[in-house]
Amino acid sequence: MSNVAKLAADALTEGGGIFRLSPTWVPRSFLQPGRRLKLHPNDYYALGTHRGGIDERWFGSTTVATNEGAPDDEGLSYCVFGGEKFTLKDAISELGAEIIGDAIWGKYNRWPVYSKFFDNMGPIPHHMHQNTEQAAKVGQEGKPESYYFPPQMNAIGNNFPYTFMGLEPGTTKQDVIDCLDRWNDGDNGILDLSKAYRLKPGTGWLIPPCVLHAPGSLVTYEPQWGSDVFGMYQSMVEGRAVHRSLLTKDFPEDKHDDNAYLVEALDWEANVDPNFKANNYLEPINIGDTAADGYVDLWIVYGKVNGEQLFTAKELTVDPGARLTLKDSGAYSWITVQGKGKIGNLRLQTPAMIRFGEMTEDEVFVTEKTAQEGITIENTGSEPLVSLRYFGPGACPDAPNVGDYCK
Repeated sequence: MSNVAKLAADALTEGGGIFRLSPTWVPRSFLQPGRRLKLHPNDYYALGTHRGGIDERWFGSTTVATNEGAPDDEGLSYCVFGGEKFTLKDAISELGAEIIGDAIWGKYNRWPVYSKFFDNMGPIPHHMHQNTEQAAKVGQEGKPESYYFPPQMNAIGNNFPYTFMGLEPGTTKQDVIDCLDRWNDGDNGILDLSKAYRLKPGTGWLIPPCVLHAPGSLVTYEPQWGSDVFGMYQSMVEGRAVHRSLLTKDFPEDKHDDNAYLVEALDWEANVDPNFKANNYLEPINIGDTAADGYVDLWIVYGKVNGEQLFTAKELTVDPGARLTLKDSGAYSWITVQGKGKIGNLRLQTPAMIRFGEMTEDEVFVTEKTAQEGITIENTGSEPLVSLRYFGPGACPDAPNVGDYCK
């Protein structure tokens, strides 16, 4: 048995089937941090201004962030046990189905999803994420994603709590080609072809690949596929130029100057959908009538992408003094956003402020077997204990469909 395998097995034994994870911080050189990730004010540029400000925290991640100049492990979650640490990616590589279950391990041979808190001062460029076939041409994977706006993280909306999504019905491909042709003329005007939706804390969206979107300035919890591909189609944001390399970086090199090809990469029907909100908007759905028992569990991310359930997520709120046995059908990553308590035999504590590099007690990863058998969750504090947890592909066959919140 390798050292990682032994450490991981011992950690699961002592943790009752649960890994303790340390915070994973990711900077973006082309964005401005929203400063709501609970990092110490002095630490948002802890990696240096040349790397950019830290505007993301990744959860349960076995996916590497593809940032220029980044270390090989940027974006990877670390398990901490007995004074040592090892990546969740290595633990799953060693123990496989023991952690994530036979179905996901057998099909993907890895944990193929992750989530993050995404936090910016203002909007980011109108962009898309490539689909499976497109990403494969550059040796990567496609990326559908989803959004949920946690109220606990959004006491302030920052500069632009609106997101442009898709394109207005009637927009032509030539309209978008013309925008790309104007890349170096200043603002290329692509937002003139789109529509902005006001973002509401406690709601969310499901965004398929190849759909344009320009996320606004709410802190966003983003369960998504395990990839970091994108193409940015907007040349200027809030007066700041967007380098064209951010449009072309995940397309074949011989297509970087072919604007017609870049526009053909968009899912046109999904972008100009006249029922875009109805087909992509999410509101929480209650899981059972449990409020009288001191807790409420909600579906916050659900639905299918091209007919396949790729990720789902829930929000659990436990009243002060309440205790429950939580059962789920698959492995999951958990982040605590309010209060304190226990999950199994591990403490939970929501930090008020985190120094870069410090350990916290707000994040864990739960194995499939432990999730199915049930875990005791207890609120030991004086305020609600609130957590977000996301699941891998096909793990929640009972999840609702997009639009079911209306029923």
